[in-house]
Amino acid sequence: MNGILCVNKPQDFTSFDVVAKLRGILRIKRLGHGGTLDPMATGVLPVFVGNATKACDIMPDNTKSYRAGFSLGIVSDTQDVWGEVRKSSDMAVSREQIEAVLPDFKGRIMQLPPMYSAVQVNGQRLYDLARQGIEVERQAREIEVESLMLDEYDGVSREGVMSIVCGKGTYIRTIISDIGDKLGCGGIMTSLVRTSSGGFTLADCHTLEEIQQARDEDRLEELILPIERVFDNLPKLRLGEAQTRMYRNGVKLDISRVRGIDRETDCYGVYGFDGGFIGTAFADFDSGELRIGKNLG
Repeated sequence: MNGILCVNKPQDFTSFDVVAKLRGILRIKRLGHGGTLDPMATGVLPVFVGNATKACDIMPDNTKSYRAGFSLGIVSDTQDVWGEVRKSSDMAVSREQIEAVLPDFKGRIMQLPPMYSAVQVNGQRLYDLARQGIEVERQAREIEVESLMLDEYDGVSREGVMSIVCGKGTYIRTIISDIGDKLGCGGIMTSLVRTSSGGFTLADCHTLEEIQQARDEDRLEELILPIERVFDNLPKLRLGEAQTRMYRNGVKLDISRVRGIDRETDCYGVYGFDGGFIGTAFADFDSGELRIGKNLG
């Protein structure tokens, strides 16, 4: 089996728990996931199977989307409902007040990673330090928030739901906490569903129970998506038979001899002479060479 198996991650499972569970179901060791989800979160978790694991770190589309529940007037140590409450406020907040501050959290912004996160400082995971009651200085990192919308809000309970589209490395609970700070009342995340990741959506996903049933019925192959789905948005190059052999052997190709090269584009999805997807390549117009990106063939 080689390809992508999209899992609807259950709550209280880490991403690594899902991979470990799948190793038992699929009876295969070569598995990797395409983007960590916190244990309390659910939703889209692409799992790379077999030869596709080579592509785990080169997904060209790192965009992710979420629906996040939130509650204002509360501050917790983990920035979510599963943490220890540190402060609370009775301050009233209207929908208009929330929508007025949302533009401050869109676009390219700086975000301070939370202490309860997998970020490493001096070789130690922040969550390990946080569990010991230790807080250390962290460096803010640039993130990109493409879209941030208030979908639902109840001014009486001060609870609501936001939709967020963002890039890699974004902490949704930190966005909510920072919005709460901006409003002057604090805020925590109460639920999180990842609705898409790397071009895959919930419609592509299966529960662990469904995957187990497919294994029992000997139809696992039906659930595996082709690896080229990850690279659908890249321009495509079709190589000749000799070029395919050269590519698979790690040989750089002469750009002038490769059909389909566009001088406005430097990254491509590469298909062999038989039409099968074999990897990615980068056009170096200064040297006139087509360099191998990731050889999956």
